[in-house]
Amino acid sequence: MATSGLLDEIEGTVQGHRDGHGFVARDDGAPDIYLPPNEMRAVLHKDRVKVRVVRSDRKGRPEGRVLEIVERAQQPIIGRLLQEGGVWLVAPEDKRYGQDILIPRGATGTAKTGQVVVVELVEPPALYGQPVGRVKEVLGEIDDPGMEIEIAVRKYSVPHAFSDACIAQARGLPDKVRPQDKKSRIDLSDVALVTIDGEDARDFDDAVYCEPMTSGRGKSAKRGWRLLVAIADVSQYVSNGSAIDIDAYDRATSVYFPRRVIPMLPEKLSNGLCSLNPDVERVCMVCDMVVEADGEVSAYQFYPAVMRSHARFTYTEVAAILANTKGAEALRYRDRVPDLLNLHEVYLALLAARNRRGAVDFETVETQIVCDEGGRIEKIIPRTRNEAHKLIEEAMLAANVCSAYFILHSKHAGLFRVHEGPTPEKKETLRNYLKATGVGLSISDDPRPAEFQAIAAATRDRPDAQQIHSMLLRSMQQAIYTPSNSGHFGLAFDAYTHFTSPIRRYPDLLVHRVIKAILSRGKYQLPVLPLPGEAHAKLSRRIEKGIAARADAVGEKPKKLSAEALGWQAAGLHCSANERRADEATRDVEAWLKCKYMREHLGEEYGGVVSAVTSFGVFVTLDAMYVEGLVHITELGGEYFRFDEARQELRGERSAMRYAIGTRVRVQVSRVDLDGRRIDFRLVREGEDLLARAMKDKGATGEAQRVKREDPLAPVPRTSRKMSEPHARKSASGAGRPPAAKAASGKRSRSSRR
Repeated sequence: MATSGLLDEIEGTVQGHRDGHGFVARDDGAPDIYLPPNEMRAVLHKDRVKVRVVRSDRKGRPEGRVLEIVERAQQPIIGRLLQEGGVWLVAPEDKRYGQDILIPRGATGTAKTGQVVVVELVEPPALYGQPVGRVKEVLGEIDDPGMEIEIAVRKYSVPHAFSDACIAQARGLPDKVRPQDKKSRIDLSDVALVTIDGEDARDFDDAVYCEPMTSGRGKSAKRGWRLLVAIADVSQYVSNGSAIDIDAYDRATSVYFPRRVIPMLPEKLSNGLCSLNPDVERVCMVCDMVVEADGEVSAYQFYPAVMRSHARFTYTEVAAILANTKGAEALRYRDRVPDLLNLHEVYLALLAARNRRGAVDFETVETQIVCDEGGRIEKIIPRTRNEAHKLIEEAMLAANVCSAYFILHSKHAGLFRVHEGPTPEKKETLRNYLKATGVGLSISDDPRPAEFQAIAAATRDRPDAQQIHSMLLRSMQQAIYTPSNSGHFGLAFDAYTHFTSPIRRYPDLLVHRVIKAILSRGKYQLPVLPLPGEAHAKLSRRIEKGIAARADAVGEKPKKLSAEALGWQAAGLHCSANERRADEATRDVEAWLKCKYMREHLGEEYGGVVSAVTSFGVFVTLDAMYVEGLVHITELGGEYFRFDEARQELRGERSAMRYAIGTRVRVQVSRVDLDGRRIDFRLVREGEDLLARAMKDKGATGEAQRVKREDPLAPVPRTSRKMSEPHARKSASGAGRPPAAKAASGKRSRSSRR
């Protein structure tokens, strides 16, 4: 299928936008195609369509016309049931759907006005008609405790109920390790493996042990360590293609919300039989490594084992012991203190190797939402990473790297965790920014992670360090799962995969199966999954089309992939997409909770720091509260502000007042939009005083100039800018609908939706 030229027919998935327009994410991976509001009338968010590029819009984007709706999205729509002029409507909670759903009389079920409901479409939208649906499920009142999670799991199609077959199979599993489970396993019961996790952890999938060792004799003897990383052997109880396996693949990952977890595996496995609880036998897969004094892993081996955890430590306890080996915590665990000190020594060696590699390590603040019993936010606190967190992280990284090399050297198919370097566009943007800000360092055409780390280290003490590190972070791509290894840029590894969390990540379970197959001199075959496999097959067909389209674009003959290769490609795409889905659902819930929290603080003033700058305003993160909101450009003062993309700042044309990442301001909470997950601030005191002084110094007189409004409808605030986050356009499209959308009884105002 050709993809160049205006007459080509292109397939893709519709991504709606809160402002009424949309985009088509192309199957071939080429840039998205813009759909104006009139083209969105007959389609909905997540529909699969065939389009033709008809022109370029004023921003230079390819603009498309919908030729055919290939497949309607099957997922239900969540929203609030409203009645206007005798007509029942459901206003979708996800504003990317763009249109209200008409509900005929008798199709409302037991739902009452204002309640949150799940709607099943009966008739899709048309050019001159709204979609029609029926109420399938009543979730409850909008302020019910936990409603934000009930909405999110349905809004993002997160599987939240295990199938009957899965539950039945889990019920039939043993409560403890049986004699037959121990066959062909090395007995490590006497090895003092321990778990180190957070205080609120309920599933323990990794245990560690370290002891010093010496290799060689005499003057050539080398000091090092033997490091054991034991991981719960989920594959012992979750067999290929079983009912539990089908549900696990469908979920692909556990989803962690404040106060609630949607697990990948049934609780009997995740918190029981597979969890490395203290003082009970558990089966595990072990990565047994020899780490040299310089932190390099000189040898490793994998083997199945049976273990008994000798202690369940928390990060806080281990950090306290390492800080004071004669303190109360150390006395409580005196038998384990030498082992923890060995772990700390090997950690320092691994950390030194990490620094030599030049792995990227930006200092970022992650937060934790603390809720009361009713689900309301009590406080938002920063997550502090102590020595114990870093110790476990380095041990897990070492085991993951060994897993990747083990699969590579065996020439067996598998999934790698790949993080590629910045794209040419992002490299150019970063170079321009570094030049504009006078950093004095830049990146090469083929940059290495060490170049990024060098810039971060050189600018750590600058006043604008936060802004510089944020730009370095934003230049990174997103990490994905794929059978084609191309290394992990951020961690500076030539090969990397995920082996250490099979209780909560399906790719890790696949890696375990591959390693066990290699150890038994066999070959692992991906399961043919009955229900998810149908979507799996569709994904495979889309991969083939994408390969053909890309080959055609460069005039080459498309390569034919084997069924096995297609299967692994599809598995990688599925797991990557579900990882993003989990992140989006979690961010959505956190944004909801923060909005509800800030509704109680309307009119209050806080200090904060500018955390992002756009052409339509600045995002500000409040001190101590860690809540982000938008100060629209109209609130910055009575003059024309110009967005400097290279410097990532807004600058007043008369006053030269600048707002950049890291600028300190004082703001007032002016508006909270729960439906749009949006918090608006206005500048007060310091911001206004500074601007007034600046204008006075410039001798500014006369009437203030008209403020430039480049984006009158500001998007949903960004709540996360971690390394490898999804493309901003895709992650921020989430509210509003076309002003022209009409109910049967006539036009409805925006204010009536809230």
